[in-house]
Amino acid sequence: MAEDLILQRLEAIERNSLLAAKNVLTIDDVVFLTGLTKGHIYKLTCNRQIPHYKPNTRLLYFDRKEIEGWMKQNRQNTQTEAEQAAAAYIVGHNK
Repeated sequence: MAEDLILQRLEAIERNSLLAAKNVLTIDDVVFLTGLTKGHIYKLTCNRQIPHYKPNTRLLYFDRKEIEGWMKQNRQNTQTEAEQAAAAYIVGHNK
């Protein structure tokens, strides 16, 4: 039992290490990186909502930096940032 757990953890460490070294990702890598399902990734590629490469009709590849950038889009301000922006607007607007 403990042996199985150790093997699972070693496999996870190995997968994370290999993924960290890759710049060109497969769909399985993107699923692991984003936490989205493979079906959802396929839907996003079909609708051209996620950056991807298709060198032939069957294979999909993704650029790691592009996927990370895609994941970081539409950033939401924190409450503090929103309050600071509102205060700056009021100060600037009252001049």
